[in-house]
Amino acid sequence: MQIKSAIDRIPGGLMLIPLLLGAVCKTFVPDAAGYFKGFTQGIMTGVIPILAVWFFCMGASIKLSSTGTVLRKSGTIVLTKFVAAGIVTLIASTILPPDGVKTGIFAGLSVLAIVCAMDMTNGGLYASLMQTYGTKEEAGAFVLTSIESGPLMSMIILGASGVAHFEPQIFVGAILPFLIGFALGNLDPKLRDFFAPGSVLMIPFFAFSLGNTIDLHTLLSPLVGLGVALALAVIILTGIPLILADRYIGGGNGTAGLAASSTAGAAAANPIAIAAVAPQFAATAPTATALVAICIIVTSIIVPIITGFWFKKFGKPAAADARGPDHMPASHVNFSDGRLR
Repeated sequence: MQIKSAIDRIPGGLMLIPLLLGAVCKTFVPDAAGYFKGFTQGIMTGVIPILAVWFFCMGASIKLSSTGTVLRKSGTIVLTKFVAAGIVTLIASTILPPDGVKTGIFAGLSVLAIVCAMDMTNGGLYASLMQTYGTKEEAGAFVLTSIESGPLMSMIILGASGVAHFEPQIFVGAILPFLIGFALGNLDPKLRDFFAPGSVLMIPFFAFSLGNTIDLHTLLSPLVGLGVALALAVIILTGIPLILADRYIGGGNGTAGLAASSTAGAAAANPIAIAAVAPQFAATAPTATALVAICIIVTSIIVPIITGFWFKKFGKPAAADARGPDHMPASHVNFSDGRLR
């Protein structure tokens, strides 16, 4: 059976499929974890420790040595996405109640859902699109998007916008596994080679555990329409600044910016991770997780389509030539884990 190949054909499938399986368990056998206990309970409910190991391995996989062009592209994308998400969150925090909207067509929408949907780019999807529409330097520019992984950026935005207050040690605790992994991976290449595969290996495990916090019955409500609307808002409100930044700072034609206007698969883990250290978000975390999951799916479908249209209209003909003879077709890119193959 070609199970892995089938999963890889779905954008973000390595995250989304286990998450859906976990949600099915939570919906139809909600007491399964308590019934089995032991290791089964651990893998169904241990999202935080599993995420901690994944975050460490993610840090270990990041390599400092990159060309100036790659770093400029990466820095432009990461910083622009962060600033755009911060501005939107700041505005939303003045409009939405602290515990989210309870009634009406926007019921379920919260600042937590907005920031988690907007501040992380699907690096693998971006790399795949740039292999088709950009240069090899642009394709490699997802190198710094791993810095967005985990709840740290969302916590910084929430703290800066006044939505939440985090003690300094909480920030340190959120990023410490990443920093230790990053340090070890760059001090010893053998350690990087040892730990880096864990950044992919842990994805289905924390996704399944995360899915066990989602009741699919919530998707029978207007939450689906709200999630689609939020996804479109992510593309518009982060895509426009990213296009401008790519053109006027990154030296591109805007294609790379638009390709980065998606929601990362790992973003679905952030509401629960943030709620673990900030209990005021505990009530809104499950709904926020469901909304972010919808954003992942919708942006993974729409962003490639509009990126292709943008490239046809505004892309430079020279972009294809700049890729050189070592250009790989998009079919050789596995964007479920965000790494070039």
